[in-house]
Amino acid sequence: MTPFKSRSIKIITFSLFIVLLDQFSKFLILSTLGFERSKNIFPNLLNFTLVKNKGAAFSLFSNSTTILTIISILATLLLVTIILKSPPRSFWNLIGLAYLLGGTVGNGIDRLFKGYVLDFFELVPINFPIFNVADISINIAMLCFIIDIVQTKDK
Repeated sequence: MTPFKSRSIKIITFSLFIVLLDQFSKFLILSTLGFERSKNIFPNLLNFTLVKNKGAAFSLFSNSTTILTIISILATLLLVTIILKSPPRSFWNLIGLAYLLGGTVGNGIDRLFKGYVLDFFELVPINFPIFNVADISINIAMLCFIIDIVQTKDK
């Protein structure tokens, strides 16, 4: 197996780990907490509050589940193609693709099979949208892409 193919398999495997972590965390919160309840985890900092998000980030495009599901599927196919076919630009770009794929698939599974995304992390001191592991993964991906751009801008 070539180093490129081996690296691609590692990236996809890491993405699958993110998907499993995301789906397991959602299952665990749903089975222990359920809807309509909130559990304080860290006083004045973090609650677990399970909500159904029928939109995208920050509940944008609410009740557009069908189009968001199609976008998730297309984005997943595009990301897998990029990982398998394109040589990596840099370490940070590759890690960003792994996190982005994991987050996209995690939320895409919810949309496809439930018709909404389960969110449960609630930051108490600020009025911030409730989010999940897949959302965190997508934000880590954006940070990796920014680092990649900054490090490679002179190259």
